[in-house]
Amino acid sequence: MTPNSVTDPIFGKMTLDALPHLWYTVGGTAFVTLMGLGVALVLTRYRRWGWLWREWLTSTDPKKIGIMYLIVSSLMMFRGGIDAGMMLIQQALAAGGSRGFLSADHFQQIFTSHGDIMVFFVAMGFFFGLMNLILPLQIGTRDLAFPFVNSLSFWLYAAGAVFINLFFVIGGSFAAAGWLSVVPLSELRYSPGVGIDYWAWSLQLSGLGTLLGGINFIVTIIKKRAPGMTLMRMPLFAWASLCSMVLVISAFPVLTAAVALLWLDRFLGMHLFTESFGGNQMMYINLIWMWGHPEVYILVLPAFGMFSEIVSTFSRKRIFNYASMVGAAVFITLISYLVWLHHFFTMGAGADVNGIFGAATMLVAIPMAVQVLNWILTMRGGRIVFALPMYWFIGFLVIFVFGGMAGVLLGSPAADFQLHNTLFLVAHFHTMIMGAIFGIFAGISYWFSKIAGFRLDETWGRRAFWLWLVGFFVTFIPLYTLGFMGATRRLDHYPASTGWQPLYAAAAIGFLILVCGSGALVMQLIASYRRRREYRDRTGDPWDGRTLEWSVASPPPFYVFAASPEVRGREAFWEAKRARPETGGGPPARYDDIVMPRNTGMGLYISGFAFLTAFALVWHMVWLAGLGLAGAIACVIVRSFAEDTEYVLPASEVARIEAAARADDN
Repeated sequence: MTPNSVTDPIFGKMTLDALPHLWYTVGGTAFVTLMGLGVALVLTRYRRWGWLWREWLTSTDPKKIGIMYLIVSSLMMFRGGIDAGMMLIQQALAAGGSRGFLSADHFQQIFTSHGDIMVFFVAMGFFFGLMNLILPLQIGTRDLAFPFVNSLSFWLYAAGAVFINLFFVIGGSFAAAGWLSVVPLSELRYSPGVGIDYWAWSLQLSGLGTLLGGINFIVTIIKKRAPGMTLMRMPLFAWASLCSMVLVISAFPVLTAAVALLWLDRFLGMHLFTESFGGNQMMYINLIWMWGHPEVYILVLPAFGMFSEIVSTFSRKRIFNYASMVGAAVFITLISYLVWLHHFFTMGAGADVNGIFGAATMLVAIPMAVQVLNWILTMRGGRIVFALPMYWFIGFLVIFVFGGMAGVLLGSPAADFQLHNTLFLVAHFHTMIMGAIFGIFAGISYWFSKIAGFRLDETWGRRAFWLWLVGFFVTFIPLYTLGFMGATRRLDHYPASTGWQPLYAAAAIGFLILVCGSGALVMQLIASYRRRREYRDRTGDPWDGRTLEWSVASPPPFYVFAASPEVRGREAFWEAKRARPETGGGPPARYDDIVMPRNTGMGLYISGFAFLTAFALVWHMVWLAGLGLAGAIACVIVRSFAEDTEYVLPASEVARIEAAARADDN
């Protein structure tokens, strides 16, 4: 096998065939173009371009960056949902002589795209958004340790989100080798187009942003906690985020290395993972799952932390056995490095290796069970308020316990040998991801007033909850059953004699119920905005919260805390309210000058040059790749010499803003 030859010194491999010519690339390009034109016209009509640049695109405020994460993640969820619907409808139709409406290759492209978008750009984006919005408030700091790096992290994530969809405009097709582009399918011999390259560089861009974000959050948690907040006084969401970010900085470099080596196979013909010339295919599978299984806990640990906050708040009592909750999170973090091989028990590693990894897989269920038990014991004897966040928590509990039992079954090498390549595994994985999605919905409904200044509508929220819960079971119970019946993954059609079609049809109906649930979430936002005056959060503490984020206004001022809070206990705000119940802790005795970071566009510039470099490498435009890399390095150098990166907000201005806010509330 030889590397692709560059046919043109200027355009590399790019030809006119790369322009949109298939129905889905033409449609996707037209849709995005019309949406972009619509947004541009609105911004021009209301003269908001300057506002957009100053207030959002160049912002280093973690609250605004968090909102941008949520916006991009929501758009990507819409995109990934379309892929899921197309797959399920195709499988419901494609029995016997009917081939459905998708070709086999197009189905595999959608399968690949759906998995990557939902993991890298939906779940990760939502959690990073919520951590940006809430974590600094919870630990009593005004910002992350490195505000500029936070901006850069977001823009690299956004660049990756655009890049994974760029094939619609220039490329014609996406990767068709599975969401982790398994070898040898992803090697040049079997995937000669640029789809795999688009996949690889979209993950590299977003993965670099995730890695930088993980470092930033760890430093923030370790170094920027409020005075008196020891590690064992931190809120459990902060602990869960810390553990998740430790996994990020440990696992994402492995993903970066594995994808880079795969790309070098394709670009330079290095034969690291090829099926010939000494390549080792199983090395790629090991590397990719050394990242892949810790990624599961990167996603679920923040959800666990959110649920701990929600259960404590709405049970009106402290979380049961805080120390064991912390220990369980730390143990999950450690043991998650020892379970990756259960993804390929079928490779023939031997009974000893399979037994060790099977035991580790069983062992990780223990700390998860500890967390579930502590949530239940927290509710026991509490004065439970069944607000919307608690609905999402209880739904998660049902789904998670259900999926956890399937995970224990798959942890047995003998059972996994039979079920590994079936839809049973697909259903199990989606059960865990759905648990993370319920955590996202719970966290957003819990903290929405802190983000927007008004609460979400409970009626539409409960409708959305029931539709999502019912839709989940209607979609995935048939897939568990199909797995037991022998239906394998990635099937775009199947014989009518199998009798599978009714179950596939049921799964498609479940997806339509989930679509209705998503529509209810949109209606919830619309209804909440229309009644925002009625739902306005005037106190900053609509749930009678227990942690520091509820001690500031909703939404918080740009400087967050008028004075740095002092923490004297594990539930800092709850204890302050009990000490001075008439004021919730009262205003500070005096104000100090506050040092704030200045906005900068460098994060956007560096990400733009990185995007250009990735695009050039996909198409083998070496000159353009060099230009993009030089531009990114130049921006980093310029930023490193920048001195005017902060400004001082005078204490008198802080006092004026705080006085105006109190007068407005009264």
